[in-house]
Parts: sequence; C-alpha cells; structure tokens
Amino acid sequence: MTSSSTSPTMIGRDTESAWLDGLLDGVRAGAPATAVIGGEAGIGKSRLVREFAAGLGPDVRFVLGQCVDLGEVAAPYAPVKGALRALVAQVGAERALEAVGPGRAALVALLPELAASEGGVAGEIVITPGGAGSGQLHEAIAVLLETLSREEPIVLVMEDLHWVDAATLALLRFLLRSLGSSRVLLLLTYRTDDVTRGHPLRGFLSEAERDRWVERRELSRLSHDQVRDLVRSLIVDESPNDQVLDTVFVRSDGVPFFVEELVGIDGCRDEGFVPDTLRDLLLARYERLPEPAQELLRLLSTGGVRVSHALLSAVYRGDEAALDAAARESVRFGVIEVDGDDYAFRHALVREAILADLLPGERARFHARYAEAYEAQAAAGRRRLAAEISYHWLGAHDPIRAFPATIQAMREARAAVAYASAAQLGERALELWESVPDAERISGMSKIELMSRTASHLRHAGEGERSLAMVKAALAECPRDDEQYPRLLRDKALYLAGVGRGGSIPILEEALEAIAADDDADDLRVTVLTALAGRLMIEARLDEAVRIADEAFELAQRIDFPRYASVAMNISAVSRAARGEVERALVDIERSRELAQGEGSALLRYWVNASDLRNLVGDYHEAVRLAEEGLERARKQGVERSSGVILASNAVDPLLALGQWERADALIERGLALDPPAPFRVYLQRAKLWALVWRGDAERAAELLRGYRSTMTPIMAVEMQTRLGVSRVAVEIALATGDVAQAWRDGRAVLHEERLPLAGYAEPLLWALSRVIAAVRADPARVSEAEAAEIIAAEPELRDVLDRLAFWPTHLLWAAFVEAELQGTDAAWRAAVDAASADTAPGFLLPYAQLRLGEALLADGDRAGARDALQSAFAGAVAGGVTAVQTRAARVAMQAGIGLEGATSGDVSRGTAGVAGADDPADAVSELTARERQVLELIAEGLSNRQIGERLYISGKTASVHVSAILRKLGASSRTEAVFLARVAR
Repeated sequence: MTSSSTSPTMIGRDTESAWLDGLLDGVRAGAPATAVIGGEAGIGKSRLVREFAAGLGPDVRFVLGQCVDLGEVAAPYAPVKGALRALVAQVGAERALEAVGPGRAALVALLPELAASEGGVAGEIVITPGGAGSGQLHEAIAVLLETLSREEPIVLVMEDLHWVDAATLALLRFLLRSLGSSRVLLLLTYRTDDVTRGHPLRGFLSEAERDRWVERRELSRLSHDQVRDLVRSLIVDESPNDQVLDTVFVRSDGVPFFVEELVGIDGCRDEGFVPDTLRDLLLARYERLPEPAQELLRLLSTGGVRVSHALLSAVYRGDEAALDAAARESVRFGVIEVDGDDYAFRHALVREAILADLLPGERARFHARYAEAYEAQAAAGRRRLAAEISYHWLGAHDPIRAFPATIQAMREARAAVAYASAAQLGERALELWESVPDAERISGMSKIELMSRTASHLRHAGEGERSLAMVKAALAECPRDDEQYPRLLRDKALYLAGVGRGGSIPILEEALEAIAADDDADDLRVTVLTALAGRLMIEARLDEAVRIADEAFELAQRIDFPRYASVAMNISAVSRAARGEVERALVDIERSRELAQGEGSALLRYWVNASDLRNLVGDYHEAVRLAEEGLERARKQGVERSSGVILASNAVDPLLALGQWERADALIERGLALDPPAPFRVYLQRAKLWALVWRGDAERAAELLRGYRSTMTPIMAVEMQTRLGVSRVAVEIALATGDVAQAWRDGRAVLHEERLPLAGYAEPLLWALSRVIAAVRADPARVSEAEAAEIIAAEPELRDVLDRLAFWPTHLLWAAFVEAELQGTDAAWRAAVDAASADTAPGFLLPYAQLRLGEALLADGDRAGARDALQSAFAGAVAGGVTAVQTRAARVAMQAGIGLEGATSGDVSRGTAGVAGADDPADAVSELTARERQVLELIAEGLSNRQIGERLYISGKTASVHVSAILRKLGASSRTEAVFLARVAR
C-alpha cells in the first residue's frame, strides 16, 4: 500500500465549515464577526482555515498573520505586520495610505517600507499624553480595515494565538470592540493545551466571549467512523483491514494529525508498527531520514516553525547543494513543506519534538548562528530584527550580546507604539543589567532611566499597577539629589492618578521641593506645577488650584512653553468657574485656545474643559459643538480612545439635555467599544445609566450599576465631579426601583463634603436628595425608623449647601425644583414649570415638572387643571423622548379617570423610571390581603396611619406596615396613587 502525508479531503469538519460560511455571509451583508477556533495540537485548526480560504470567492480579500514562537517576549506585532503587508500587496501602498487617512504616520511607524510611498522618512509617530500612541496605531489599523472592507469583505486570520505577543493581543482586543461598522471576518486560532493558567490569552478569550460579534468553538476529536474515512482517504491503492483501523483509532485518540502520522510511517500494513509514545510518533519520520537531513531539521527547528530559505542558508554550515539535498529529503518524507520562499514544519508538534531532542551545546550553537544572521540582516537595514536577535543570543546563553539587542528591541517596540512589548523588553534588560559589564555605556542610559522608561511603557500599555510598582522601585534606588528624582516623583503621582488612587498631590509637592533651583530645571518645574494644579482642581481645592495654575502660566510664558501656558490657563479658568468666577472663566478658557498655538494635546484639553463648562452653565448647543469639534480632532490625531472618550462623554450630556437620545446613545456605545482607561470609561457609564433611567429602563440601569460599581468607586474617591455625578445617578436609580434607603445612602455624602462641592454637578444631586426626603416624609415606613429620622432631619443641611451654591448660573432652576419637591404644592410646582421653561434647563425637566404639577392639582381636587398639566407633560415627554415621564403621566391620568390625547394602553404598561407601577392594576389589587383592603378603604377616606390604627384597633406602626405593603403591591408612589389604582381595578 502507498499513502499520502495529508488527506486530500478534510474529514469531520462539515459543521465548522458551514459555520464559517454562514459568518462570511453575514459579513458580506454588513455584520462584522469574529470566529475563535480552539483545539488541542493536531486537531486540524490550520487545515480548517486552509480549506475555508480555498473556498473563498474572488469578492473576498484574504490575509493571514502567523504568530511566532519567540519565547515569553515575542517580536511586537509579528502576525499583524505579516497580515498588513499581505493586504498592502493586494491593494497597493498608495491605496492603503489613502484608506488609513489621518493614521498614515502610525501605519508607517509599523511598516517603515511605506515611507517611500508616503514621500517621507519613517520615524516615530507623535505620542500624546495618556498613552495615546498605541491608540493611534490601533485606530489606524481599524480605519484601514473598515475602509477597505467597504469595497470587498476581508477575512483576517491570526493563527496560533498561544504564541501571541502582548502588542498584538492589545490590538485584537481593540479590534473586537471597534469594527462594528466593517465587513471584516476576524478568524483566530489557538492551541487549547498551551493556554494554561496565567496565560495572557485566557483573559482575552473570557472578554471576547462577552462580545456579541464573537463566536468561539473548539474542534473535537474525530469519531471512529471519521478516523476510518480519514485513513481510507490517505491510502492510495488498498484499504487496510479492520484490526489496523481500530488500532489507529485507539492510538491516535481521534486526532487527525496523529492519524496521518501513523498511516504515514509505513503505509499502515499492520498494527505492529505503532510507536509506544507520542514522542516516538512525532519523531518517526524524522528518525528515518539520513543524518544530514536530521541535522538540517534540528537547525531549522531552532529558527521556528517557518524559516526563509535565505535565512536558513545563512545559518547552514554546508554548501548549497548539501542544503538542497537535505531539504528535499525532508520534504519527501513529509516532515517539512515548501511555502513560497519558506520552509515550514508540516506541524508545530513535530518541530517541538525535534527541538526538545537537541543537545544543550547544539542548541546554543544554533541560536548563536541565528543571532549572527539576524544581526547581518539588521545591519543591511532590511527590517527591525532586534527582538529576534535578543531571543537568539539569550538562547545562546550570551547575556553580553543579548543586552544591546534587548535595548534596541525595546526602542523598536516603542517606535512601533508596541508599549506592552517595549515594557516586557525593558524588564528583560533590567534582568540582564547586572550580568553586563558597563551596561550604562552600552544602553546609553542609567539603570534608573531604564526603569523610568519601562514604567512609562507599562503605563501606556494599560498596566497601571505594574507601572506604579516599577517607578516605586526606581525611586527606592535613586539618590534624592539625582536629577531623575523629581521626575520619578512626578511620574509616580501621575501613575497613582491613572489607577484612580489618591495621594498624588503631596507627591507632586515633594517633587517641586526636590527640583533644583536653577533655570535649567524650569521645563520640569512647569510640568510638575501644571500636574499639581490639575490634581488640585480635580479634588476641588479650588483656591490652591488657581494659585498654582497661575504660577505655572507665568513660568510657561517666561520660558516660551506655549503648550503648558495653555494648559495652565485652562486649569485656572475651570477652577475659577467652580468657585463662582464664571464670566472670567469663559473668557480665560477661550484665551487658553489661543495660547495653544495649534498644539494638539493642549487644544484637546481646551475642548474637553470648554465643552464641559458650557454644558454646566446650560449652553447645551455650544457644548455639543465644542465637544464634537474636539472629537473630530481627536480622531484625526488617533487619540479617540483617550481624549476622544472624554469629549464623547462631554457631548453626551448636552445631547441628553437637548433630548437627542439616539445621538447620545451612539456616542456612548462607540466610546465604550474603544475599551478606554477606567477613569474615562466611568464618564460614559454614568451617562448610559442616566439615560436608561429617564428612558424607562430603571431595572436595567440598576443591574448595570451593580457591575460598574467596582470600577467607579476608586475613581469617585479622587475625583469630585465623578463622585457627584455617579452619586446623582445612583440616587435616581434607587428611587426609580423603589429602594429609598439605598437612594439616601448613595447621595448623602454631598451634605458633608469637606470643601464646597462643584455647583454644576452638586445641584442636580441635591435635587435628587430632595426627592428622597419628600418620599420619606410622605411615607416614613419606606425606611427604618432611624433612617427616616436622619433623612427628614437632613433638610436644613441640604438647604444650606444649596444656598452656598447660589453663585452658579443655573442655581435658580435647581433651587426651584428642590423647593417644589420639599413643599409638594401646586404653587411650588408652577414655579418649577416656569424655571424649566428657560433655555438653560435640560429638556427632560419641563415635562417632569408638568407631571408633578398635575399630581399636585389632583391632590387638591382640581381635575381640569390636572388634565391640562398631565396632557402637557405627556405631549412634551413624547416629543422629547422622556419615556419615564410619558409612562407615568399616562398612568396617573388613567388612575384618575382622565383621558389624555395620544395616550394608549401601551403607555401605561411600558416600563417606568421614577415610578414603580404594576402593569395590570386588577392583578395587583387581587394580591392584597383582606386586612390590606380594609386599610386601602380607609386610605381612600383620607385617614392617617394613626387614625387607621384607631379605626381597626391596631397600632399606628402596624398600620404603616400595611400601607407600605399596599404601595409596594400596587406599584404606587403615593397613597393617592394607590387609591386611583384600586378604583381603576374595579
């Protein structure tokens, strides 16, 4: 019998093939997808990908990226570069650069050969504060794929993710969230048995499974019948007997590659040929080769799964004829394959078995040859190869030669904005430092500086805690009189803030004291002053923030540092506004734009703070304009994931105030899809929760808040505006879901802030708290007796805080609403309606005030006035998209027997926010006990809890418990509403 090394047909994967074809059909129709294929070694992942690729039509672009096994620190973006080079080859360099748009510089940084088409020289892209460099590259690649996929669908394959480098993994994480408008099928494969506990891919896979675009499958072993079919497809001229087939099935465990190897050993003549161990099976073909071929394969295995002919020639010690002869034999025996100009092992398992068979001295010699060959290629300027050189010199046990390569690899990774890889290489260089004589001269930096750079790379890679640990270690080794010391202190303060922890301010103050008192240190001094002013502003230490910001501004002006002059003026303006100097602040913040002189990061900071300030003073249209103007600039600069997310959230709040819910939703979802750093993500999450409450899905908001709290809490501890904003939303969610006690706990801290809270954020929170006080005053039994006493007694404190914020432009609006909630009279609510009619009032407030006016008029018996108010509330809520108010207005009218124009039964049964209501009053009333129905009748007579108790010979407290149960069962927010619901049920 004769056999082939690979089956001509793929066996047992029809279901998976159909699955991939279905995903591609969806991609063609405009729905992006990601397929994650896992499986043990030899199970057929690559074969499935090859068969899928072979069946693609001419309308689909196929690009493949292969991860490389270079140990723990792989070359950054290795599979990405391969895939993108293939894509550029298909469309042309000029078209690729045109498609990527503003991200040209980032793409050229990754693929320097594009510099010629760009008409310039490749170099590092401009890195903006906040680790935006990797964001620029990620955004550039996403834009490239999105743009080109509009012409033809793209299948982008990343093979062998168990070897993935940190930079590629970060990019994939970004692409999963950001390709929502593309026609891209992302196909990822990995070996399950190599992804052990602690492997970075494990976390990525867990995250990916939560994404709606991602489907994950693991390939199973072949069944007995499928193994029979596979063996028969491999045997060319005769079928083996059943006993041999059974033996192959048992010994292969249904793994296709093992089946092929077993059949390929000697044609599957009988069961006696079967190797005893997996190692023997994997080496069976190799060991039948002559020694020259075996030596070549050992050398090849040291280079990786795939090695180019040119590289193999450079490391091979024989002549070309001997190399060709050994390679030809290896191909004939089915150990390796020829793929273009490369030699590749038919399976990575075979390469790993041969590699494990190397002697220690042999392995070191081979690694040294590869390192020298890569050095020669790098010297010829072909491409960046320092990571490969470092890996092979380490394999050769030569730390002295590995060290400079590692330093260079770190720089190359940084130039390609592969921060995660740069950080790993920096850590490797630090491990080698003590083994290298004169390491400082070779690296061109001190050990302290290397630690500082590594900490910076860790921060930019999103490893906040590790960056903090590294800079602390650097400080521990750095003498206090060293010029690096204040820089390290500054960095420590910034890294602390980056992970949402306090303590930055005293560290920055210490840094100022440590800076040398001479003009040469002015550049450093102004950066520390500006950072300190910013932290003081965030913690609402406003007077100090103004003083330090003004000092920073004067210094920046003196040393002609326009970026920091702009930022300092910006911080000063915002801080002045927060303490009441609003008119001056509006002038100064525009001056900060002029001072920026077109400098990107300073301009972005202007747009962030200017748009926020305009929103807080009620100039919503201008706030949206400024935020969207800045967001467009952030996209062009490739920093949508950092500054862009803040600007998106700054656009969201005024859009919600204007009732433009869909535009706001789109910005929220886009921003969250970019997976921004935690402080930026919290801004969007807060806005999302608030929108859910007022659009009638309070239960969903409560569910999300439970998941968000762990992220929000540390940020709230150090940022007052976040603390106030999130607290307000939490209070409103708790009120909407009927948990009055939790609402109070979530918001009461504002009454005891050490410093005057930021008025623009505090006053809406005070309004929410006034609703809590009013709810408890109306029905104290909704909370414990102690809580009721605390809440009702807090009214004077709330009014005092509100009065101290009277300087704020929108104070009269919020004061009117607080007063209306606390008084509850129709006169107070008429005043609130008038206040909500101003241009500076958020749109949702007017229908809400009209609703509450209608309820107050009903309580006073003015049905005609109540109908007009409820009709206005309903119509305004429908027009403004305020679903919660629309539902409550319709329900209150129904309960009162008042018909509203345009209202339907669907309006009443729709989910609510701010009101917990039963969909069917009759069902709710049927749940009442006999005693509760008695109590309800007495409520209808207008009796108090004490009077009800006297009538029924029970205590007032017991009556109160019955009243609370009635309100809960009927979904009523007040005693009056409970009576209306009961009447409707009849």
